[in-house]
Amino acid sequence: MAHCKGIAVLARLKWVQQHHGAEGTARLLEALPIGTRETVERHVLPHGWVPMLHFVELNVAADRLFGKGDLALCKVMGAWAAAENLPKLFRLFYRLGSPTFIFERASKLWSAHYDSGMLSLLEPQATSCRLALTDFDAPHRAHCLSVLGWAGKSAELAGSTLVESDELRCRTRGDPRCEMVLRWE
Repeated sequence: MAHCKGIAVLARLKWVQQHHGAEGTARLLEALPIGTRETVERHVLPHGWVPMLHFVELNVAADRLFGKGDLALCKVMGAWAAAENLPKLFRLFYRLGSPTFIFERASKLWSAHYDSGMLSLLEPQATSCRLALTDFDAPHRAHCLSVLGWAGKSAELAGSTLVESDELRCRTRGDPRCEMVLRWE
């Protein structure tokens, strides 16, 4: 079973709190399956491991309650989490680096945030790249869209203007790997 760091779960909870208040957070917790709710309600540590299933169920429930039910909110929350967490953790990388530089480092740091799969930078150019997510134990579109949102916001945090961020392929649709394209100015 795949796991992610608690900071990802905490960022989604903080997004709900900031955008929908205590009432929205309570609604979200009530909407979660019991196992996920128990995990989320107990003290989740930012650098502790959380089952990926709970991360996915949290995203899906938030999207159902506060989005359109199409998982697009996962991309929004992924971008928000990048803006909330990354400048504090990796301020120097963002100050010195281009989006390509950031994605090269992210691919090397993947295992610090997930215990499954790998993120690869493909065809890096001055203003574009593709990212591939391979060998992830439990692929889910909510996770892919979260990563896509994170990547788009990371390009912006590195001083670029995001022009495009889209899914090209996804294992949940039968593709051999999950792949994203990003373009920036």
